[in-house]
Amino acid sequence: MTSLAGVYGGGSDRPEKTVLRIGFMPLADCAPLVMASILGFDEKYGVKLVLEKQHSWSGMRDRLTSGELDAAHALYGLLYGLQMGIGSSARDMAVLMNLNQNGQSIVLSRAIAAAGVKDGAGLAALMREQPRRYTFGHTFPTGNHAMWLCYWLAAAGIDPVGQTRLVTVPPGQMASNLEAGHMDGFCAGEPWSRRAVMEASGVLAATSGQVWPDHPGKALGARADFVARHPNTCRALVAALLETARWLDASPTNREAAAEVLASPAFVHADIELLRACLVARRSDHPALRFFGEGAATFPWLSDGMWFLTQQRRWGLLRDDPDYLGVARAVNQVALYREAALLAGVDLPEGEMRSSTLMDGRVWDGSDPAGYAASFEIHQRDPQPQSA
Repeated sequence: MTSLAGVYGGGSDRPEKTVLRIGFMPLADCAPLVMASILGFDEKYGVKLVLEKQHSWSGMRDRLTSGELDAAHALYGLLYGLQMGIGSSARDMAVLMNLNQNGQSIVLSRAIAAAGVKDGAGLAALMREQPRRYTFGHTFPTGNHAMWLCYWLAAAGIDPVGQTRLVTVPPGQMASNLEAGHMDGFCAGEPWSRRAVMEASGVLAATSGQVWPDHPGKALGARADFVARHPNTCRALVAALLETARWLDASPTNREAAAEVLASPAFVHADIELLRACLVARRSDHPALRFFGEGAATFPWLSDGMWFLTQQRRWGLLRDDPDYLGVARAVNQVALYREAALLAGVDLPEGEMRSSTLMDGRVWDGSDPAGYAASFEIHQRDPQPQSA
């Protein structure tokens, strides 16, 4: 592979730091980071990724904010929660790019399925007929999985805060906890939700792509001060990952190759057939894991970040409406992304917002975030104690 490192020469665009410590979680959507390192896309742009496997999102958060990690494969909502000081001290954070769309699922236990429950409406009916405190797992209080789970439950008329018990569980432990009867269901990323289904410890109720088709997934996150000190490094990193994302979406053969690499104990450490099912298989009724989408899947849309703020406000994690657009402009590094996209030859959208229709028919386009956050019948907008 031809290296671009030489084009920097002695110029001001040379990466300020060339060896980067990048945290990742063992999930199928870590593929862009892993394959960038394996295929040498990182070195093409004059940087070297040193990938460091993490085992919980809270651990990832702590290592990222302490400076042990330079950047991370991070939950979009986690980064915005840090920015807003939810459950911890506020830290200025940066979303450099989106790493994927879709790729998570909501799974219900065998016992729930045995009662005839197939979807949210069936679960709501069961909860009325057999009232108790049902328990559902997610991976981090401000993160993507918590927001998909709460949205899905509320769309079925279930108040996730008032009617259920929500617990935080590392993604790799979801299937075993469901099998042991510790939870009635969970939302987590692939391959762990699919593993629960394939091992018959649970049944698929919905994919996150059915909750919000082509929703933002993991983001490439960093501290804002790191980006400010290393703009050229961050530009090179994003360009390398854009090339990798394009490679991943170019053919099923490339996805097959990625599945073989990710199966290694060094990365996801999962059965290769399970990873193939996540990365290669397609179903018309389940929006597939997408990494590139001609640049639409990687762009750091301001409206994507703002959506997480609306849901954090909806569920009482934020006591007041923030400056939604102002926060998103501060966190999402659109200008830097545009520079990286030009470097990698990736098309750019004209705007910074996009319009999406979620499972309940609501349209989200970022035009009225405060009104959107206030529009839900089921909410916890009154001040709530904040927890980590």
